[in-house]
Amino acid sequence: MDVTADSRPGLRRGVRFVHDRVRARHALLYPEGVLLLNDTAADIVRKCDTKRTVTDIVSELAAAYQGVTAESVLEMLADLARRRMLGAEPAEVAESGPQQQDPRSGLPLGLLAELTYRCPLQCTYCSNPLNLADYQDELDTEDWLRVIEQARSIGVLQLHLSGGEPALRRDLVPLVAAARGLGMYTNLVTSGFSLPPKRLHELAEAGLDHIQLSVQDSAAMSADAIAGRRAHARKMIVARSIAATGLPMTVNAVLHRGNIARLLDIVELAVDFGAERVELANTQFYGWALRNRAALMPRREQVQRADADAALARERYGDRLEIVYVTADHFSPRPKPCNYGWGNRQLTVAPNGDVLPCLAAGQLPGLDLPSVRDSALEAVWFDSAAFNRFRGTEWMPDPCRSCALKDVDFGGCRCQAYQLVGDAAVTDPACALSEHHDLIRTEFEPQPAVPRRM
Repeated sequence: MDVTADSRPGLRRGVRFVHDRVRARHALLYPEGVLLLNDTAADIVRKCDTKRTVTDIVSELAAAYQGVTAESVLEMLADLARRRMLGAEPAEVAESGPQQQDPRSGLPLGLLAELTYRCPLQCTYCSNPLNLADYQDELDTEDWLRVIEQARSIGVLQLHLSGGEPALRRDLVPLVAAARGLGMYTNLVTSGFSLPPKRLHELAEAGLDHIQLSVQDSAAMSADAIAGRRAHARKMIVARSIAATGLPMTVNAVLHRGNIARLLDIVELAVDFGAERVELANTQFYGWALRNRAALMPRREQVQRADADAALARERYGDRLEIVYVTADHFSPRPKPCNYGWGNRQLTVAPNGDVLPCLAAGQLPGLDLPSVRDSALEAVWFDSAAFNRFRGTEWMPDPCRSCALKDVDFGGCRCQAYQLVGDAAVTDPACALSEHHDLIRTEFEPQPAVPRRM
């Protein structure tokens, strides 16, 4: 939306305005994101009640702050509009989390709770580990309730409930309710296959904020082949059930050799569903996806076509939904930023209670992963050897240590470095400056993919 002096801004559906008592700061929570606000920005958002015009907001702020100008307020609101946070809902602030007397710096923003690795689908690009049998001793309800409470107490504002298929957990509704009661923003990452309408309604009643629904393809035959069972028709029904609840929805599709040519069709499917967002993520090669790399790796001409199609999709549909396109990093000279820095913003708890700096870190030798069964999350986040191993920049070798972009890409992916070189501490081979860059392969003889199985 365009913001002018006469606009009467509010917040978009699915965006929440909170006062985070853990940090003693205000924040905007939105599907899969957190924006921390300074005091002035918080006062601007507080006045976005759909009744005040921008001119009214500027006038009131000018009485409280020196140097407030219409241009500065318009600039901030325009930025929120670009982030798709403005809409027609009045901004109302809610308190979130326990108050801390002396909040520590470097608090995490997000927790990926992998509730179970059980899943009815057999997607060959799954990032779950190959040794799925090692994770059958799942945390029980009380364990997860304790994890969620500890996560909020150390600053986590975004809770991503994932798996496997998290809807297979019978306690999903009370876990969502507990997180919402603590002031967290809850995202359910689901295939939809195990999510009947009654359960969906219960989750909405419990306070679920957002659903990310995965689709394998726009074409039913191809989608079912990728999923390993007839699931596409069921997903179409679930998508419309989600829309009927009024919950914000993201449609997620993992792109690979078999479906990347239908990128535009997948976007059109998301538009038809009434989704607010669509994520088009080229395959990240971990777990089963790494095992099936030869079958999944797109050809260079496919990637180039997809880049152009993503730009065309934004041109066609950008006013109707947010389009997130994750490029194929093996075809880029720069590495992807690893979780915005190892141990910087996010942590992951696996179904068995292992706590990881990223979802694939369990493969790294000698990391000595802590567990929530015997350690509090605060001690894990701040003090554990695993979370401090690649935190910051001191661990970096050259060329990372002397690179001007070391605080942008954080040396790339530690797991990818280990997978390709056998050493998690070297520069990610995806970087053109790496001495191991020749190990990045994008051409393989096609091979049959191995389905993911528990």
